[in-house]
Amino acid sequence: MSLASRLQNLGTETAFAVSLAAADWAAKGNRVFPFHLGDMNLPTPANVVAAMDRAIADGKTGYCAAAGIAPLREALAADVGARRGMSFEPGNVVVQPGGKPVIGKFVQTVMEPGAEVLYPNPGYPIYESQIEYFGGTAVPYRYVETPTGFALDLEYLAAHITPRTTALIYNDLQNPLSSESSREEMEAVARLAIEHDLWVLSDEAYFEMRYAGESTSIASLPGMKDRTVILYTFSKKFAMTGWRLGAAIAPLAVAEQIAKLNTNDESCTAHFVQWAGVEGITGDQSGPAALRDVLRVRRDAAVDGVNAIPGMHTARPDATFYLFVNVTEAMAAKGFTDVANFATAALHQTGVSFCTRRHFGRPQPDEEQQYIRLAYSGISDTDITEALGLLGQWVTA
Repeated sequence: MSLASRLQNLGTETAFAVSLAAADWAAKGNRVFPFHLGDMNLPTPANVVAAMDRAIADGKTGYCAAAGIAPLREALAADVGARRGMSFEPGNVVVQPGGKPVIGKFVQTVMEPGAEVLYPNPGYPIYESQIEYFGGTAVPYRYVETPTGFALDLEYLAAHITPRTTALIYNDLQNPLSSESSREEMEAVARLAIEHDLWVLSDEAYFEMRYAGESTSIASLPGMKDRTVILYTFSKKFAMTGWRLGAAIAPLAVAEQIAKLNTNDESCTAHFVQWAGVEGITGDQSGPAALRDVLRVRRDAAVDGVNAIPGMHTARPDATFYLFVNVTEAMAAKGFTDVANFATAALHQTGVSFCTRRHFGRPQPDEEQQYIRLAYSGISDTDITEALGLLGQWVTA
């Protein structure tokens, strides 16, 4: 007997491998400062938890509609639309067990085997994995570092669109870069999508996880609503990573097919968790505001700590909870040419655990700079300051 050959195309979220290494180091009695995984050590708002408890007590523990319960779809249509200056109907909303399933279901719905899909690299590794698993060709596009963060290489993106390109995955407020498109950059991406008649997956997981400014959805630009699927998740705004609740907001024809995939894949998202989502959207919003306040303090501690280390630098992003840190000079000063070896040495010498650029898509041959990603969502600001102080001492020793 043998396993299906398509499994060779299935990648994984390799940040979890860093978690295993960190856990192993901690199990040996060592202190670990966890910057590696974008989870939260902050509680879900109490009103959301109470809503779930009520739903369970009320017997909301059975099957429900594959596309989601009506109150949640109505609430999402109204809230997502209002925050983006758009209008959606409940029929545009298909509830998911997390944001991640939207990626695979989008790919299955719009991509024929053999077609090409553009995806950001560095970027969330599941994009690449799902495109290839379902028989497509994953075509990376890239970013360039600027004094204020990262910008899309628009010429590179345009040059890699071919007659076989069917879709583009776009992640503004991006993981791992924390980059945000200017209005001009977003409009340029939209023009390419319209000119080449591309479907677009707009991953908006961090749309409301920001500390300054206002978010814009590419779906709200002229000509984009009918070709764009929005990925929405409760994980970030409501600190609900383990609850597994999200949604696809899509044109009706696409939404109908995603709902059919729900029926085939998981029947429905947990009934009582959906009622918690209704409370999250329609109830008291002080919880999410308090979460952002805590994360803003952590961001500032992390940015200041990184930029105090010789040979490391990062911009101060307005959104997400990641820093993509240039460590090229620090690595050279320590005699490292391999960023994975640098990360292992940092863990063993300082306890600071982090992911590297290699965990976010296959590096391209012409990349010369070295980067690490620090997630500050699961570590206190005092520990951030202590950890980066230790990292700085090691780098300069």
